[in-house]
Amino acid sequence: MAEFALSRDPFGRLVLTGEDGVAHVAVVPVRAFPIGAPDEGLSLVSADGHELAWIPRLEALDTARRTLIEQDLASREFVPEIRAIRAVSSFATPSTWTIDTDRGPTALVLKGEEDIRRLARSSLLIADRNGIQFLVRDIGALDRASRKLLDRFL
Repeated sequence: MAEFALSRDPFGRLVLTGEDGVAHVAVVPVRAFPIGAPDEGLSLVSADGHELAWIPRLEALDTARRTLIEQDLASREFVPEIRAIRAVSSFATPSTWTIDTDRGPTALVLKGEEDIRRLARSSLLIADRNGIQFLVRDIGALDRASRKLLDRFL
């Protein structure tokens, strides 16, 4: 991993200064595996899309740089995890789902079954009509009633 300094400019954008002393403004951290391994494999990308630094593990960074990266990621990433499906308005789409997430209860509107994507054998990513992605990390961890409702759409 190459050495670099990381800071914020007066506008709140990330600035990466490489070993060569060149400052790159508006750097964006991009996770290689945002769902499966969020803390492994992270790239710092320039405003024009070129990789400036590769970070194998986020925990390998010092606290100051890790905090700046985590703050930037948190401001852009919002993927609530579904803990329970309480009700669905209809088994035909579009349908409104009443759900409990790790961020509290809410509702999502499923436009079609194609908005449910299988990530792995037991995990799903569900997109609502507003483009918000909801994660089901482990279908087996859902309660029986939630699994039964979900099975109607799979």
